[in-house]
Amino acid sequence: MSNEYNYDNDAQFFPFFFLTVTSLITVPLTYTLLRAPSDSATASKAPKIESPAPPNNADIIDTQRAKQKRKELRMKRIITAVTGWLVIAYMIYLMSVTARHAPKIWNPYDILDVGMSATEKQINSRYRRLSVTMHPDKRQPGVNNNLTMEAINDEWVEIVKAYKALTDEEIRNNFIQYGNPDGKQSTSFGIALPHFLIAEGSGKYVLIFYGILLGIGLPWLVGKWWYGMQKMTKERILVTSAGNMFKEFKDRMDAGDIASALSSAMEYQEILPGGKADAGLGKLEKKVQANDLSLGMLAKDKKLLSELDDATRRKTLALIWAYLGRIDLDDRTLEAEKFEVAPTALRLTEALSSIGLAYGFTQPVLSCYQMAQGLTQAIPPTTLNLPLLQLPHFTPNIIQEIESKTASTTKEHLTIQSFMALPSEQRQALAQAAGLTNDRLKQAEQVARQLPYLRIEKAFFKVQGEKYIIPSSLVQLAVKARFIPPGTSKIPSVTASDLEDPDPAEGDLKAQNKETEQHHIPLAHAPYLPRDREPKWHIFLADSRQGKIAVPPFRFSTFDKPAFNEDGTPTFEVVTMKMQFQAPPQPGEFKFTMHVICDSYVGFDYKQDISLIIDDASKAQEVDSDDDISEPDEGMYTCLSDVGIYANGMQTPSPAKWLRSRARRPATLQRRKREPSVEPPGGPRTTKRATTNLAPTRTRRAKAKLTPIPTATRSNVAKLHCSISESGLRYCKVLHCKRHFPSVSPIHSNLA
Repeated sequence: MSNEYNYDNDAQFFPFFFLTVTSLITVPLTYTLLRAPSDSATASKAPKIESPAPPNNADIIDTQRAKQKRKELRMKRIITAVTGWLVIAYMIYLMSVTARHAPKIWNPYDILDVGMSATEKQINSRYRRLSVTMHPDKRQPGVNNNLTMEAINDEWVEIVKAYKALTDEEIRNNFIQYGNPDGKQSTSFGIALPHFLIAEGSGKYVLIFYGILLGIGLPWLVGKWWYGMQKMTKERILVTSAGNMFKEFKDRMDAGDIASALSSAMEYQEILPGGKADAGLGKLEKKVQANDLSLGMLAKDKKLLSELDDATRRKTLALIWAYLGRIDLDDRTLEAEKFEVAPTALRLTEALSSIGLAYGFTQPVLSCYQMAQGLTQAIPPTTLNLPLLQLPHFTPNIIQEIESKTASTTKEHLTIQSFMALPSEQRQALAQAAGLTNDRLKQAEQVARQLPYLRIEKAFFKVQGEKYIIPSSLVQLAVKARFIPPGTSKIPSVTASDLEDPDPAEGDLKAQNKETEQHHIPLAHAPYLPRDREPKWHIFLADSRQGKIAVPPFRFSTFDKPAFNEDGTPTFEVVTMKMQFQAPPQPGEFKFTMHVICDSYVGFDYKQDISLIIDDASKAQEVDSDDDISEPDEGMYTCLSDVGIYANGMQTPSPAKWLRSRARRPATLQRRKREPSVEPPGGPRTTKRATTNLAPTRTRRAKAKLTPIPTATRSNVAKLHCSISESGLRYCKVLHCKRHFPSVSPIHSNLA
């Protein structure tokens, strides 16, 4: 027996091969594209704040925004995935239109044109008739019948084989065993490749292709992926950039220091390659130096800008300051570079804040958050950061004019919420006096009423399932807040139940495992930032005395309740933000400063002093002993000593008297817990019962020890049990009854 290899000359099967190989690459690649990063996914889901007034250079900003989106969409992968799906579609088309040549099964009955139930006599008769018409001596080749002598002989040979297969014993056995009258045939293998790829003369080209693919292409692809991963940090910035910013980090950093550290990154070389770093640098520096007062630049910041030797870093730093100050550079190329630098600087700011968190200093972290706010809104994060610049049509001159006519007891600038809290008539008068028309003021107010200002309602510490906070326990800081846009009227009051944070029941697994809902906030209103940005709120605890962060920031971008309706109006729902950390290892009172920072809006930050009280562990143990067993009217059990049965054999009071005395006492004063029984050496079994008085006006009741009751009193105790049971109250556990009264009637086993 031999093996026969058949190539796909008719292109019947090679589409299946190419379809399989292409799918192995295209399907996973498509999945990675559909599973977009969190920022992109949020940008597609979250609503946007509509602004009726476009900013200056809106066309340049839109161009840079489209460029940023192309970077985020990873065009190379998209092109590869689209090409793969086109190949798959073409292979499916070939599979659908290509004619299939299925191998024909040799059947002697079909050749002789007789039924499978034909007898030998019928087969012989049919063969004789065919020999008269199909024998080569009876047929002649010709053009009319389109037959050759070879075809006529082949047909007759098939007829003879079929006849012998049905009449000759040996040939019939071959047909039955192997399906062919000639016996066992060779094995045929089909190769799903066109024959021209394997044909003589094509082998060297195939070897060259496989050599390039496996010897050069695959190692290059793996190496590029590996070294690319090694060059990036988890914040997706270059390791070299992280090292440069680490060198620039200091314990105390202001806006100028943050901008200088950001300019040391290597990512800007992709934005300013080659000669772009020197192009227009002198003009740019003059523009920045001329507006140093409006930028709030200090003398050290101007000196650093003029002393930098690296042209790329020098131009990057000047572009950052020009973007923060909204300086018109009178050059479209410089304007495009200015807006292209901003998203990269914003991403690097988040990485720089991670470095500050590693050191734990509060001031550099706050400066990074302020720089993120400034880059989002194109406002310098210096002493001249004017929150009203976030509204359209407001300029520094208009804002200074308005602030000069509003009485303010602090040195801080007027925030959006403070301005919108003024009466409408006063706002119009201030705007008109500052040169802002009524129509433009209404447009600014329209934007202000869409901004997500987070108002903190309550903040408190808790331990889930516990009443007191003990050392080293897992503490939760629960922050209750509402989103109330500036200028909102008719704000409903907060109910007490909204400010509570109840824990799920101890045995309610469904409530404990329930996932928190996630509702998005509208994307940040950032008309000058050429990319969509999701606002985030960072909450952390700081020690103001040491200037360090006690609990690292927890970031919140989604909330458990919707903040806005579909039409953009606020819901006034109270949202809950929780951050969990380990309590200090020793009891006492610990004072912190809670910071709530919004990284996308200026003037929306919140700061509050808060104290964490850590109680001694013994206090929590006492509460645990009190909460285990409660009063009968609370649906739990009471101890036998509560009904007057004591170890000294004192007279038991009547059930009616006992019930009246219990009804006059508050249930919260009678909470009990029985401690495990102990067997003292050489003595009888004893049970200790601790009683805790939770009311501040009552004194703690004395502990009572129970000892076994004499046998003579067991019947009286059983009667008392029955009387109390008939009154509808539940009391002593079965274990307690059997421990002290082993001969009590079985009816008492059902009382618990």
